[in-house]
Amino acid sequence: MPRLAFLALAAALTICAQRPGPEPKVELLWPNGAPAAQGSSDADQPSISIHLPQGRKAQGAVVVCPGGGYGALAVDHEGRQIAQWLNSLGAAAFVLKYRLGPKYHHPVQIGDAHRAIRIVRSRAAEFRIAPDKIGIWGFSAGGHLASTAATKFDSGKPGDADPIERVSSRPDFAILSYPVISFTTEYTHKGSRRNLLGDNPDPDLVKLMSSELQVSKDTPPTFLFHTNEDTGVPPENSVLFYLALRKAGVPAEMHIYEHGRHGVGLAWSDAVLSSWPARLADWMRGRGFLDPAK
Repeated sequence: MPRLAFLALAAALTICAQRPGPEPKVELLWPNGAPAAQGSSDADQPSISIHLPQGRKAQGAVVVCPGGGYGALAVDHEGRQIAQWLNSLGAAAFVLKYRLGPKYHHPVQIGDAHRAIRIVRSRAAEFRIAPDKIGIWGFSAGGHLASTAATKFDSGKPGDADPIERVSSRPDFAILSYPVISFTTEYTHKGSRRNLLGDNPDPDLVKLMSSELQVSKDTPPTFLFHTNEDTGVPPENSVLFYLALRKAGVPAEMHIYEHGRHGVGLAWSDAVLSSWPARLADWMRGRGFLDPAK
């Protein structure tokens, strides 16, 4: 695409993303109070923002986990914009506001992610989505949370008093964008590890939360995106997870672009890097998570 045409398209997409639309409905994951809550402020109440494609049944659905080092949430370019992009392709999106460190440590965050997946799956008919096409997408530290959800899950808790807890927490696919993965190597993002596990975590817990060590044959198909210039979270994180997926026989696709800083989101302002969402859309269509005609 000629550069001027690309810039015009990028400007149009940006205007679209900034144009006011219907406000998403926000629902608490636990309306009567979250487990292990340390208060009743907004920070103590995890929630999902519900973004559904207008006037049509969704082909797939994605729980979106913004990044922020487990200490903040980049809810605009790694949340709202992602949901709008998914909606434009006919997919439903549920942006997760999970609890953060240093106030909250593991396993609170993965509990929030599991609950979000269970809610979406338990209400699939209401949201007009397929219960077997529910994925999780994470950015940076949100990518670590998504990779944890993709490697640590259950098929539901039979007999639980809460019917939502009886539903499987396993995502059907995972999307990891410049993810934090390893907590045991030189490529570790130390701020994310500290916020999630504390200052002096048990070495066994560190290994348990190093996602490349937790991949199994049951880990869902995964798409990874990273940049070679990323100095915040080195691309070796994605490479380690991809190699673990390969070893376990899990279908995977990875794209590492030469240029691009950490935290680019959809990268609409970069003529080269902005091609990566199209690669993701192709992958999702190929696996049946998007309408092939859209």
